[in-house]
Amino acid sequence: MSGTNAASGAAPCRFAHYFVICGIDTETGLEPDELAGENFEQSPLKRTFKSKVLAHYPENVEWNPFDQDAVNMLCMPKGLSFRTQADSREPQFHSFLITREDGSRTYGFVHTFYEEVTSPQICSAMQTLYQMYQAENPSSASPSSSSSSSMDSLASSLDEADSPSSSSCRSAACGGYDASRDTLFVSKALCLITPMPFMHACRRFLSQVHRAVTAASPPPLPLESYVHNILYEVPLPPPGRSLKFHGVYEPIVCQRPGPGELPLADFPLGQTFTLLGVENLVHLFNCTLLEMQILLYSQDYQRLMTVAEGITTLLFPFQWQHVYVPILPASLLHFLDAPVPYLMGLQSKEGTDRSKLELPQEANLCFVDIDNHCIELPEDFPQFPNKPELIQELSEVLLRYGISPVGGAPPTSVPTSTTTPGSVSTRHPGLKSQQALRELEDDGRNGNLGGEQLAVLELLQGNATLERLQALAKRTGVRVEALRGVGGEGEAQGGRTAVEEEELRNAKLNVQLREVFASRFTMMFADYEAFVIHSAPDLESWLTNREQMHNFDKASFLSDQPEPYLPFLSHFIETQMFATFIDNKIMSQWEEKEPLLRVFDGRIDKARLYNVRAPSLRSSNYQRCTILKESAQAIEQRLLKIDHTAIHPHLLDMKIGQGKYEQGFFPKLQSDVLSVGPTNNNRWSNRTATAQRRKDRHRQQTEHLTLDNDLKEKYMQEARILGKNLRQPKLSDLSPAVIAQTNWKFVEGLLKECRMKTKRMLVEKMGREAVELGHGEANITGLEENTLIASLCDLLERIWSHGLQVKQGKSALWSHLLHYQAREEKLEQQQAESPVSSGPERRKSESSIGMPSLRASVIQDMRHIQSMGEIKTDVGRARAWIRLSLEKKLLSQHLKRLLSRQALTKKLYKRYAFLRCEEEKEQFLFHLLSLNTVDYFCFTSVFTTIMIPYRAVIIPIKKLSNAMTTSNPWVCVSGELGDSGVRQITKNVLEMTFDCQNLGKLTTVQLGHDNSGLLAKWLVDCVMVRNEITGHTYKFPCGRWLGKGVDDGSLERVLIGELALPNADEDSGRGCRTPDMQHSPGQTRRVSITSMGGRGYKPTSAQIQEAIGEAVNSICKHFHKPEKERGSLTILLCGEVGLVGALEQFFHNGFKSARLFQKTVFVWDFVEKAVAYMESADQMGDMQETAPLGLTCVSLCHYVSAINSSPRNIGKDGKFQLLVCLGARDRLLIQWLPLLVECPVIQRMYEESALLRDRTTVNDLIAVLQTLHDFPITLEASLVKGIDL
Repeated sequence: MSGTNAASGAAPCRFAHYFVICGIDTETGLEPDELAGENFEQSPLKRTFKSKVLAHYPENVEWNPFDQDAVNMLCMPKGLSFRTQADSREPQFHSFLITREDGSRTYGFVHTFYEEVTSPQICSAMQTLYQMYQAENPSSASPSSSSSSSMDSLASSLDEADSPSSSSCRSAACGGYDASRDTLFVSKALCLITPMPFMHACRRFLSQVHRAVTAASPPPLPLESYVHNILYEVPLPPPGRSLKFHGVYEPIVCQRPGPGELPLADFPLGQTFTLLGVENLVHLFNCTLLEMQILLYSQDYQRLMTVAEGITTLLFPFQWQHVYVPILPASLLHFLDAPVPYLMGLQSKEGTDRSKLELPQEANLCFVDIDNHCIELPEDFPQFPNKPELIQELSEVLLRYGISPVGGAPPTSVPTSTTTPGSVSTRHPGLKSQQALRELEDDGRNGNLGGEQLAVLELLQGNATLERLQALAKRTGVRVEALRGVGGEGEAQGGRTAVEEEELRNAKLNVQLREVFASRFTMMFADYEAFVIHSAPDLESWLTNREQMHNFDKASFLSDQPEPYLPFLSHFIETQMFATFIDNKIMSQWEEKEPLLRVFDGRIDKARLYNVRAPSLRSSNYQRCTILKESAQAIEQRLLKIDHTAIHPHLLDMKIGQGKYEQGFFPKLQSDVLSVGPTNNNRWSNRTATAQRRKDRHRQQTEHLTLDNDLKEKYMQEARILGKNLRQPKLSDLSPAVIAQTNWKFVEGLLKECRMKTKRMLVEKMGREAVELGHGEANITGLEENTLIASLCDLLERIWSHGLQVKQGKSALWSHLLHYQAREEKLEQQQAESPVSSGPERRKSESSIGMPSLRASVIQDMRHIQSMGEIKTDVGRARAWIRLSLEKKLLSQHLKRLLSRQALTKKLYKRYAFLRCEEEKEQFLFHLLSLNTVDYFCFTSVFTTIMIPYRAVIIPIKKLSNAMTTSNPWVCVSGELGDSGVRQITKNVLEMTFDCQNLGKLTTVQLGHDNSGLLAKWLVDCVMVRNEITGHTYKFPCGRWLGKGVDDGSLERVLIGELALPNADEDSGRGCRTPDMQHSPGQTRRVSITSMGGRGYKPTSAQIQEAIGEAVNSICKHFHKPEKERGSLTILLCGEVGLVGALEQFFHNGFKSARLFQKTVFVWDFVEKAVAYMESADQMGDMQETAPLGLTCVSLCHYVSAINSSPRNIGKDGKFQLLVCLGARDRLLIQWLPLLVECPVIQRMYEESALLRDRTTVNDLIAVLQTLHDFPITLEASLVKGIDL
């Protein structure tokens, strides 16, 4: 895609930069190719031999230096290939690309054919090799051994799927290689290197050049004329125009999209859809957007290239930012070890099974088996928004062009497994039947059959005789020229040949499919500009501070999106391609807009003009693409009306008698005429030269205005995170030093990524804790947090799979943990045989003060994960283990422990691996340690259905000697996800463990007893409950009696919990004094009310009013958060600074509670007396006069009697708490308050100065409580159990 700007800058607008010939160097002879992996067990005809660049013209192009090694490697990725006359020798076509340091791309198009070997030395060398092979492998030198060769890799798998009769016949005919009997052929490649991907035009040109070599009569002009013409006299078509130039036999047409259109993409997308099917392709597209590791796998190089280019084309307006190698040469297989996102193509060897493919990492890998039309996806990733509707729309476009959306039709007897209109045949245009026979093999798989050709094909498929003829023809290498007459010259409608028709059809299908995807992005990111943060005054300061700056307001952007889009978008806006897109947007303030961005912004402006987005701003309704017709028409008009015609090929000033024509052999071209272009005598070069000078001048000026280009490039390299400088491995130099340097770049990159990710996780989390409310900061945090944690899991997997010695299992991290576990368990067994005595004593001393402490153990956490039946895969287990360690704040410590076993690390990892770079490893663990500063519940909140062991400890107040009780205690623990049910506790044990389904964060504990026996009174300090897997310990303070006739007579209390700090474990249960105000919810409050602590702390009226305001405020904030983020409302109602406590203080102000020689009086006593007064007959009569007041009075009496008649023994303070909670829920509090204030009982029970007797204060209180009416308050089951209203 970045081909669009490859030709800009200093590069003149030439269609092709180089013409290259690769093949066998007769002087050096047969050299085995060590890099591609030598295999002496194979017949010599199947082995790999080194190929060479035999010639390239011109010698060098200033703006695109010739990289000989890379071109040779990509023209012949498998090296030379030999055949005999008995083998199939169909020419093959494939493409490749080279990504330069700055990210721009150069494309190569290769036509490979077989040429007879005339050198006697090479024939005799092959003969000798074959004899040696036969001597060593007498059994395997069977007749079939030479039936194919390494060149079959280039041939598609279809080539192998020959009809059975032909292959058996072929293998019988040939018996390996015998120089006296067999003719030896070797592969040779013709290649064009171009700045833009004009695949069809190059394919047709190269096939015409090859045709000229094999034709019976020489071509009209020497081959030099045609090569010189395409190198120097054919320009790139200007944007929005079409160009016609001349091949050897027929004219060739190409076109280039205009400035407002999608950039050029000439690879047949229809074929990509046919190979994979729409659904698989959308999955692959999604994985590419989320920057996973993508490995394409096929026998056919052209298929690898077609799918890779197809998928990156669909990303518009974004661009793939990471390693991109659509054809990975055999010598570069170590690159699959790269711990970064990549998109690579691997050529499958004939007959090898996917299961035998050893890949270093699969945790985050999307594996695409193109030939078998299937795809293996990573676990657990968000789906692309509106996926079903997108698939539906794409299927309709494909069906209009006669392509099945399912993809991967089964191969029939004529190899047509993907024969659909997806590409263009390039050899003999218009010869329909001949094309159906001969070109199906190599072109048909690129889909070149329209309606008429399909008819011919069906005729062939139904005709056994013709099928046998075809097989015979292919086997003997005879060309079926005789069928030429069947269809005449095949002029299609409008005087265009069938090939041109096909090309037009392809181009239209391409652009329509791409428009469907582009319109999705236009809809999803229609408002992205509003969230771009322009904070830098100029380019230089922006580039310098790039990493510290926030460039995009992610939280606000996400809060503006429809709910169903969030899982995908929250992942996508974290990717490098999105970051680069935003960078380009910011830089467009100071320099020319990047081409893709310009097109995209233009589309958004246009959509805004038609007001497409406004009404559907937050709607997730699918909107179809509306410009399919226009986009196809633009291309059709260009191809029908040719804008420019290039100069015809002409005779050059050549030496006579050189390069004599010899049928079947490619001549040695005269380099002197091809090394330089024509002198400046044609208008085109003059025009471009002037334009170029103008451009140069402009560039120099802008350089003075902005900053030095080298400096800027340096900044940009640093500014763009990992990957930009690793886009393409260096193909040329494969010395160990270069490989080591590449790996070092990976190590640095991983460390940098770890720093960025941990920093981002901290900022997110702290931002939310600091800004509990405000613009969107806390808006989608759960989702955002999950995204960040998932990407941390992915990073750890990549780090652990870098430099693995041997791969085991899909998750490298889990595999390492299993090795560690095996070793540790072995050591444990050895220690068990010689026990140490210190263990149990320590435990005892700790349990005497509360909870026995949990030992931090990697193995223990692994066992927890291993016992979870819900997780079925190693990748899933590794992720669960990371989440658990993060929640326990032990991730850094666990990994340090794991890596401290250096012998194990050395055994598992190569020297260059990240985990063996000491300094980087330390820094990495330090970054992870920083995550301990915030609380994560990323394990508890994700695995909600698992069984968890809980431990509950009841801590009595010891000094009052009533630690023992004769009654039978029970406990019921509740959390955000449910409750444990009532659990009986064995008498006087005070500690129990129980298993129940994950309760989430714990909120309340109900504690009670049955009041049996003589010692039925019980003074409890607090209850501690711990989740035995995550280690989270909750403290539920009580500080009250449970028993009849003591305190408020309660046999059951609902205690509100708070998460205990891990370092406070030791003193968490001492209970030797009344804890400070801020620690204990409810304890001080209760103490000040009861007689037991009458001397306790008494707040002033101002403090009480402030506390009520704070409590109401907290509840309002709670409801302003998204539902998933809210946490527990119970704590806000009944907790330490909750509403109930604040109102209790209000009611207790000026209350005459302690009486001499009498029982303590409670606020509930006042409520009961007030209700009794209201219920007395004459009062009811008075109140009926004012109906609303009467109803209110009835409701208060009804609620109080319901609470009193409840079967629960919750005590007087518990009853008051319940009344406040029910009143808040049913919005009755503000109606009840005036009744209690008006009631004469108040004068007996409250002092004159009491807040409750001050009208103004009560009115203020009513106004504050009024705000709660806007919210739907729901009460936890543990609070309202047994209340019948």
